[in-house]
Amino acid sequence: MSRPPLPRLPLPRLPRLPGLSRRGLLRGTAAGAGAVALPVLLAACGEKPGGNDNEVTVGSNSSDTVPKKAFRDAFDAYEKKTGKTVEVHTTEHNEFQQNITRYLRATPDDVFMWFAGYRMQYFAEKGLLVDISDVWQGFSGFSQALKDQSTHEGKQYFVPYYYYPWAVFHRKSLFDKQGYEQAKTWDEFIALAKKMHGDGIPVAFCDKDGWPAMGTFDYINLRLNGYDFHKSLMAGDEAWTGTKVKKVFDLWRELMPYYQKGALGRTWEEAGQGLQRRKTGMAVLGMPHPGQQFPADERDDIDFFAFPEIDPAYGQDAVEAPIDGFLIAEKAKNVKAGKHLLKWLGTPAAEDVYLAGDPNNVAVNDDADTSTYSPLQKKSAELVAGAAQISQFLDRDTRPDFAQTVMIKALQDFIDDPNDVDGLVNRIERQKKDIFSQDAG
Repeated sequence: MSRPPLPRLPLPRLPRLPGLSRRGLLRGTAAGAGAVALPVLLAACGEKPGGNDNEVTVGSNSSDTVPKKAFRDAFDAYEKKTGKTVEVHTTEHNEFQQNITRYLRATPDDVFMWFAGYRMQYFAEKGLLVDISDVWQGFSGFSQALKDQSTHEGKQYFVPYYYYPWAVFHRKSLFDKQGYEQAKTWDEFIALAKKMHGDGIPVAFCDKDGWPAMGTFDYINLRLNGYDFHKSLMAGDEAWTGTKVKKVFDLWRELMPYYQKGALGRTWEEAGQGLQRRKTGMAVLGMPHPGQQFPADERDDIDFFAFPEIDPAYGQDAVEAPIDGFLIAEKAKNVKAGKHLLKWLGTPAAEDVYLAGDPNNVAVNDDADTSTYSPLQKKSAELVAGAAQISQFLDRDTRPDFAQTVMIKALQDFIDDPNDVDGLVNRIERQKKDIFSQDAG
């Protein structure tokens, strides 16, 4: 069966980071730390003492059932093809992310899962990643734009594997039954939330994990203030105390009465289950988050619409579409074996195996097989293809120390008390100045 043509993707304007082209995403398109070790580099080949070319370890943040099995399928295919062994060390996703710096500075695995763009470049700048430019020389099917998202100062450090968009997800059958219409503007969105609330069906909301609420903040900011302001704010170049940021929180507060109660005690898995059980009406999440909570025979009932327009000057131009993939830590024990695995993971065959087990993401390689895409995958690709700009997500578009130590608590404070916006933005700005004034190295 021949593959349908892949849509062209928009060239986002990334003032600080390399851009993704329209074709970039589809054409091209965190673990606990151990004891600190100081391995000695071998001069000739970059191997570490004790390395074994036939064995490679992978640090995985894919602790949820669906992606965990899909990755195991991919690694099993690699083992069958090469005769080599892949040992996967899986850590709960949030724990991995919160401990990533300690992990990289201690005794990391040969290969680990992480994110493209700023989150990769940040650790490359700190000298915690291995240059894999030689691996990229053998790749095909990746656009130059996607290569840029894997590059820092002219060197490649990241192998992209898939991406997924954030949007407003819901059940088609529930909307049909209740007579709900997808919202295109903020006023329509609030009216829809109010109608759901009147029907006893709240808007799903969660932030126990610390990052889900970032998606809503990002989208309101993108729709209200535009993509360039979002990038500047994430880079530390805009004041959080300005009226533009305050207006983001003011608008967000309009949605608060229609949310599920107890968001700070609810995981993203539980929020996805609420949609699946028809206990909630819609949720701002990434494509895998509800997708992993629906049984296979119900996945075709998942639908979404782009986050609504707020200011017509920006419309619905920007889409959050994070890219996940693989890297090698500078302190990896066996760099040679790690590079061998990365060479295979960069092939369309590797993506095909993974996506056969996890239909909640979209391939990044031009030659990956899209003929079996679900309607949700096809619509996701079209959403990103129609975007004028593509962002990665708040905690990927800014410094990890700022995202983890400041923004997680700040957004949770806002959820707990949405009425003290002045105090909130003053605290964020004060901490932002302290962190961004530090030596990035």
